Amino acid sequence: MRHTFQTMGTVASIELPQDWASEVAALERIFSLIDERFSLYRPESELSKLATGQLVLPSASAELLASYARALTWRNETAGLFSPHRPDGTIDLNGIVKAEAIEQAGEYLTSVGCPQWSINVGGDILVSPTGAATAVTSSAGQLAPALLRAGIADPAAPTQLLCSLELRHPRRAIATSGSAQRGDHIWRGGSSEPAEFVQVSVVANDIVTADVLATTIVAGGQAALDDVTDRWDVDVITVDRAGDLRATPGLVSALASAS
Repeated sequence: MRHTFQTMGTVASIELPQDWASEVAALERIFSLIDERFSLYRPESELSKLATGQLVLPSASAELLASYARALTWRNETAGLFSPHRPDGTIDLNGIVKAEAIEQAGEYLTSVGCPQWSINVGGDILVSPTGAATAVTSSAGQLAPALLRAGIADPAAPTQLLCSLELRHPRRAIATSGSAQRGDHIWRGGSSEPAEFVQVSVVANDIVTADVLATTIVAGGQAALDDVTDRWDVDVITVDRAGDLRATPGLVSALASAS
């Protein structure tokens, strides 16, 4: 079954076996709690209170401090290209908490024993270790996990697909960042020049790594792309302002297998 709902300013789509439908409420609750805590669009959220001075950082919840610490670690790893701070110094964890919500939802489904599932939130996708929620029967007559074909939108025509690829263990996550849907919203060290890449998609073993590194490459351009692919075990496809595509060899193989 597929269940969709609004969350974090976008749409979540969760696929899981029909007999696990009772877990949907718990999944919605995971996203709701994280949005209630971290959204800067909610004046009553904990992060909004921190931004307005109603709350001081040492008094913040363990959950907020853990996300902030994780974001700071990523800031250090990416030489500041990924940052939990707005240019004015406000703590903004929007760049990591959606991925953390997907991560937590996946961990929950695994902990309760759901055999196969996929979670798609605004185009950022995580699948279960055993594959997509839909299963196929193998030649031996046994139920085998089906591979999930993930579509990447064309930044020049968002209702059309740029390409599709298959997510499989251990590359279970894909995240996309860029200006096609939301404009140039990624902070780039005060630079006023247009970003080199209008869209970056990263395939990784976990959704937080995929999401953070997609943002990092958008922020840092070709130099960041070279650094990320040298230092992390990920695959990447980028679209620059001229519409040209670049893809790592592993991603080219995934595209070929999906065709």
